[in-house]
Amino acid sequence: MLPEATPENDGTTAPPPARDKRPPDRVVLRADLRAALPDAGAAVLVTAAVFAFLYARMESGDSATVAVMPFMDDAGRYWMYLFSQAFGWSGLLWAWGTVMLGLLLSGPRPARLPVSRHMLERWHRTTSLTTMALMSAHALMFAAELVRYEAQLAWTDRLWAGFADTFVPGWYDSGTGRIAIPLGQGALYLAIPLGLLFYARHRIGANTWRRLHRFVIVVYVLSVWHTLLYGTNVWYGEWPRTVLWLLQLPVALLLLLRLLRPARRAERLNTPTRREGASLPGWMVRATGRVVAGAVVVGVVIVVVSGHDGGRERPPEQPATSPHEHEPE
Repeated sequence: MLPEATPENDGTTAPPPARDKRPPDRVVLRADLRAALPDAGAAVLVTAAVFAFLYARMESGDSATVAVMPFMDDAGRYWMYLFSQAFGWSGLLWAWGTVMLGLLLSGPRPARLPVSRHMLERWHRTTSLTTMALMSAHALMFAAELVRYEAQLAWTDRLWAGFADTFVPGWYDSGTGRIAIPLGQGALYLAIPLGLLFYARHRIGANTWRRLHRFVIVVYVLSVWHTLLYGTNVWYGEWPRTVLWLLQLPVALLLLLRLLRPARRAERLNTPTRREGASLPGWMVRATGRVVAGAVVVGVVIVVVSGHDGGRERPPEQPATSPHEHEPE
């Protein structure tokens, strides 16, 4: 039935309203950034609390950081380093949470959830954004501390030294940092593109995005490895290091469960897709992943029970070392 003409429109009809051409399930980064504000606010409060705790420990003389590097026994002077530590710890906590949410969403569907799946997905996205911000802040505060430390250099050289030691792989050349710093850089440089690719999956394709997104677990592994190697608060084989290992057990268990009972039918060993029906390599990769995840669960349990967690022994005398030795000109 055609619309009737009226004197006001002279027999013409108004054009239909423009339709939003975006897919109904497309998530926009701007909307998630707004939704992440409460989460980011909570992260700031946690970071401030961790900073206050580390500051008080350094002031009281109980800091493990001071035990590793006695020259840093001055909380007022090394406050940027303490902030770097605080951002690092809150970043690792948020990374743990977002990985747990991701594994919960991609594994077997629980019969009952305290909140809707849509809400869990949003939490997963917002905690991922907060994690990227915390990791970046951790690196930037570390660079700022190195700039302050290189006081004998000109400002341009100090800025370059702080930037290169923090962000250029292989540049930091002191002690354990020669391995630990590149691990942290790898985590940061993988986390940002992998996290933001979600908002471009309509361009690259859902299957491509899904394959790339699986490497997020590599980001988490690198982050934990970086902490175990270089985190002065878990440097020694004491309870903080044990707690850090214990926190990896639920991650490993959920990963194993997600691999054994994936939500997507195409990822199950007993139901290959039509295209992969005769693909032995694809079957082998999935089977190997399950074996490796099971070995990780067993390994974490052995580490925690045995107490052999890679922690150092506290030396009877504290060594007077510096975070970065200057090479003679």
